[in-house]
Amino acid sequence: MSFTLMIASPDDQLRELVRDAVAATPSARVLTEFVDVSANLYIRVLQELDRFPEAALLLDISSDPVNGLKALEKLRLAAPELYILATDYSEDGESILMTIRAGATDYLTLPLKRSELRDALLRLDRAPRRAVSGGSQLGKIYTFLGAKGGVGTTSLAVNFATIQAQRKKQTVLLDLDWAANDVAMMLGSTPQYTLAEVGENLDRMDQTLFEGFVSRDPAGFFYVGPPDSLEANRGAFTDSMLREFATFLVEKYECIVIDAGRNINDDLALAALQVSTSVFLVSTQEFPAVRNAQRYLGYLMRLGFTQDQIRVLINKYQKKPAAQYATLDQVKQTLNQPVFYGIPDSPAMLASINKARPLVTDRQAFADMDKTLRAFADKATGVKREQAA
Repeated sequence: MSFTLMIASPDDQLRELVRDAVAATPSARVLTEFVDVSANLYIRVLQELDRFPEAALLLDISSDPVNGLKALEKLRLAAPELYILATDYSEDGESILMTIRAGATDYLTLPLKRSELRDALLRLDRAPRRAVSGGSQLGKIYTFLGAKGGVGTTSLAVNFATIQAQRKKQTVLLDLDWAANDVAMMLGSTPQYTLAEVGENLDRMDQTLFEGFVSRDPAGFFYVGPPDSLEANRGAFTDSMLREFATFLVEKYECIVIDAGRNINDDLALAALQVSTSVFLVSTQEFPAVRNAQRYLGYLMRLGFTQDQIRVLINKYQKKPAAQYATLDQVKQTLNQPVFYGIPDSPAMLASINKARPLVTDRQAFADMDKTLRAFADKATGVKREQAA
């Protein structure tokens, strides 16, 4: 048998059982695992299908059958060709029929028996499947996560969003760093509305309302972040709100850029990583930053992320670093992963920060750095691949 399977289930034991069954199957593998079944599950599934269009999905709706069926319906609408094996505890014929009508290709009753699971995987392998298309209709989420403070995470996120807006992409920039709140500072702005207001209005959110109370930069992108006051209630915008908000954004906008700060244990940051198309782990060649990047990568891998999703970005790159800095080869060896891109150290970035405007808005003054940042954006968004095709 030969197939690639995604698993969506909050049940650790179920995921382990399926994982073991797939591992015992020649030429089959588990692509990724989703530990929650929510309304925005289809976004993450489509992101995986962009990379592996012939993958199938095992969807466990038992923890919340009502919302599970809604997720199933969204998946079927977004990816009609996707093979979906649904699981639930119900043995009632009407419930099974309802699940099939919602979009399931096959159905298994829980608790799973190994023999029944093996037969279901055999049916999956024999079923004719077409490569899934249509995922590209959704916007892409690019999240920048700092391996430590001071590595330039916000600067890179702000300039990346600016470049996309300059290229006429409908772009939204989110600042999730509740403590630093640096995006507004780098844009020279004092927004009237924040993520707190987004959270309060999620149940009635539409594009008109959203664009009416978030800020718009002169470069053309929308941006919203936390309240400036450190006394502001951190619970005003939760990780579940972010997931719902992300669902809204990718349906309305082409490019969503997130500054996740540097606290990987923060619920908001982790939720952002989980809904992202690409995660840029920003580090420098300083040994403490490289060590933290190694810890972050290990943690994310244990959570089920893959190397394809996480891209190591070296900021303030030095081709011939001093003794207190790691070489690029040392970085690669320590992280066991290639460096996606290196952004050279330049006083131009600090100069643009002091001016409170993105560097790429003044292309003549900062020509060399502007060229580098645009080359990074080309590679990050696949522009060069599209041009080559």
